[in-house]
Amino acid sequence: MWLKELIQFLFGAALFINALLFIPQIYTLIKTKSAKGVSFITFFGFSILQLITISYGLISHDYLLAWGYVPSWLLCILISALIIIYRYRSR
Repeated sequence: MWLKELIQFLFGAALFINALLFIPQIYTLIKTKSAKGVSFITFFGFSILQLITISYGLISHDYLLAWGYVPSWLLCILISALIIIYRYRSR
């Protein structure tokens, strides 16, 4: 039983780390006030895929999966919004 709990803990930690990995992109976008070189399609695509994963987690009652992806989804939505904002401002 301890192995299952360890794997669940590591999975939860991995989901948290996954969300943290988007923070440097947000920092760079805000610091430079530019979306040059950042792909809207990539981050919007990540947002869609994460929303599908959240939905799957909810319908399959895997709440660790569902809620673990919420922070990443929100950060990808934020990055997508920042890309739109900075590209619109630069025109």
